[in-house]
Amino acid sequence: MRVTAGDAIIAALRDDVDRLLAAEPKVRADAWDSVHQMRVATRRLRSVLRSYRSLFESAPIATMQEELKWLAGLLGVARDAEVRADRFAALLAAHAPQDEFARLATESRAAEAAAGVTVARSAGDGYVPGTTEYVRTELVDAEKARYASAHAEILTALDDKRYHTLRHELSTWRTHPPLDPHRAEIPAAEVFERILRKDRKRLRRLVYAEPTVSADERIELLHDIRKSAKRLRYCCEGAVDVLGSAAKDLGTEAKRLQTVLGDHRDAVDSRDAILARATATHATGVNATIYELLADAEEIAAGEALAKYPAAAAFVSG
Repeated sequence: MRVTAGDAIIAALRDDVDRLLAAEPKVRADAWDSVHQMRVATRRLRSVLRSYRSLFESAPIATMQEELKWLAGLLGVARDAEVRADRFAALLAAHAPQDEFARLATESRAAEAAAGVTVARSAGDGYVPGTTEYVRTELVDAEKARYASAHAEILTALDDKRYHTLRHELSTWRTHPPLDPHRAEIPAAEVFERILRKDRKRLRRLVYAEPTVSADERIELLHDIRKSAKRLRYCCEGAVDVLGSAAKDLGTEAKRLQTVLGDHRDAVDSRDAILARATATHATGVNATIYELLADAEEIAAGEALAKYPAAAAFVSG
């Protein structure tokens, strides 16, 4: 039976819309990983609509992309804070020895006394600048507070008319998206193969450009490569029912590249946040050694992730 591009993209869209809508009640309940799941579903849907936009009427797609971008932005603030809180907690557990905390606590108290600074604390509460509980509060607890604030904003948005309109529109698009009537009748394999080639070429151009840029430009270009790999991955996953193992295998390669560069970006962003906090702490005259230990650990993690990049990106030349 001949499968049209319209039928195939409707099936792909239905799965993505269902993922997004299924995540909403979990986000409302603040279930574990729910914000992440809804954010992924939103970004996945945006990516598929962008890759396969030639199959749709242009005006409705542009509007839907803007609304999905808005929703992804709200979810992203909470998710980023959630990721940083978990990452900072893991770093503290793995890379900051307890005996170092005790030594730095003594040094911090001496520095306060020499500077005539008095820090209010309860007996034995451990909240001494430069020590584990202080760093945990400044890094982990601060991100948890940001998550709570961002999650509250998400709940407000989910009750707003704008989201209700978006949800209604998406529900309609599950079965009746605004397809271009002519292009929707083209055989699915022909259209999907062309779109996958186009997305792969876009990624290849970025990968080939990477060795030519400056060190300052490289971080952002690697981030763009990651986003392009993610787009190709989602494009492939939407095409598996049409193109089979060819799309599945290419999507697996794209996911690997996305993951490697995602690990690199997370480590770089974490290191920068920690160093910023270290600078602020050091400016007060307090020992910032623990921050520097954590930043060094993230520097190593970034390097380890980047070492995997050449192998992960090799498939684009095939």
